[in-house]
Amino acid sequence: MKAHLRQFRLSVRKANVVAGMVRGKPVQEALDLLKFTPKKSADALYKVIASAAANAQANDNISPDTLKIKEIIVNRSAFWSRFLPSSRGRALKIQKPTCNISVQLAPQ
Repeated sequence: MKAHLRQFRLSVRKANVVAGMVRGKPVQEALDLLKFTPKKSADALYKVIASAAANAQANDNISPDTLKIKEIIVNRSAFWSRFLPSSRGRALKIQKPTCNISVQLAPQ
């Protein structure tokens, strides 16, 4: 009853804002809330929670209606490194953050 999303192109702070809204809620309520949240991380969290619910149904024969979100962990992952051309032949380093999202579900 776990699902993971690795190297999602978003900072941890931005993903944690939306993850905090659905921590501890029943799965169906969390999915309804995420469907209408206008944030980039809401779509990713929706897919991860739906995947964890599908894993519970396929592997353990547990109905998704009886599950709630036990924990959502958002951790920092590797940075994408890019360079911006600058004057005098220099290059400025640009670091684009990514994050790992892990969801664990439990029966209510």
